[in-house]
Amino acid sequence: MTRENIAGMSNASIDVSAAIDSDNIGDYSVQSDRLLRVAAIDDHALTLQGLETLLSAEPDFELVGCYQTVPALLADVGTDDRLDVVVLDLRLADNSDPAQNVLSLELVTDHVLILSSAESPYLVRKAVRTGVMGVVQKSETPETVVSAVRLAALGKGALTTEWASVVDSDPLLDSVDLSERQREVLELYASGESTKRVASMTGLTPNTVLDYLGRIRAKYAAAGRAENSLNKSEMYRLAQQDGYLPGPMDPS
Repeated sequence: MTRENIAGMSNASIDVSAAIDSDNIGDYSVQSDRLLRVAAIDDHALTLQGLETLLSAEPDFELVGCYQTVPALLADVGTDDRLDVVVLDLRLADNSDPAQNVLSLELVTDHVLILSSAESPYLVRKAVRTGVMGVVQKSETPETVVSAVRLAALGKGALTTEWASVVDSDPLLDSVDLSERQREVLELYASGESTKRVASMTGLTPNTVLDYLGRIRAKYAAAGRAENSLNKSEMYRLAQQDGYLPGPMDPS
């Protein structure tokens, strides 16, 4: 399921119509005549043990394995024996890129569910852009996590209401409706490129780049996020907050 409607979480409200209702977990009972093949990836042994206990207890799940890295799973699971879903920790100790992890897992599954305690907008944005089935916080109840896994395995979106509420109400993620080209210009300019260099890299004229920067400043000002005179360092800070650039603790 492509989550384009939430890929720009910093500039759009999340549609929670497909979110999990924890009071109606039973509505998401198995809808398959076979066991749902599930695997989990997390770098913390205690979390992995908890997932193993939780998922193996479900009568409609076949827990194929629990792993600490994506390569470990890929080495153990054959590409001809596909999984219904992989539960993937957003931030792994090997500093791997979340989006690349999701893409690598396409060798063995069509469905990836992100499980995370790290609310990094940058990492979440990268993962969501790849079309993950949902993002579930580790603070959710076991019942909600199991329901999310089942939904994802069945090809349904698994966006929890708690997660949607956090993103939708975060003042740092107020609506700033940047176009794809404006986001590209912001990412390049805020990361240190000159106006002339941005023009060369994007195929735009320097004047057009300046026009885009002016529109970006105006949109942030209109959203109450910054003054119209936004300088490069302030743009860098906002680009990090909105997940367009990595933060100091994020893999680049």
